[in-house]
Amino acid sequence: MPRPDAYFEPINWHRTALHELGHWTGAAQRLDRDLSGSFGSKKYAQEELVAEITSAFVCASLGIVPTVRHADYIGSWLEVLREDDRAIVRAASAASKAADYLLAFCRESNEGLESSNHLLVSDRQETCA
Repeated sequence: MPRPDAYFEPINWHRTALHELGHWTGAAQRLDRDLSGSFGSKKYAQEELVAEITSAFVCASLGIVPTVRHADYIGSWLEVLREDDRAIVRAASAASKAADYLLAFCRESNEGLESSNHLLVSDRQETCA
């Protein structure tokens, strides 16, 4: 990942990082999604949808409002998946699990922060983002 200052708008680093972490959750030792698709394949498109929806879910949960629009990117993959009317439902379900997996790290981190009582809620949010 490039550093946040490499982005025209550094807030968009969060969206990109969360998209990549969405892919990370799919590994066999995590949520065990099929990551075998090659570029342009249906499996690849499905995983890209999962990663981008994961990013959108986690951004929304953490109050991150990137200027890059998730819907535009997701729409480009929907073209590939048009023949599968349940693809978006499966992707959203997998993304929900991935978002919960990632947000669990924030909850664990926040539990430790709460016991120290020295950071504000906005600081905790930055810690999770």
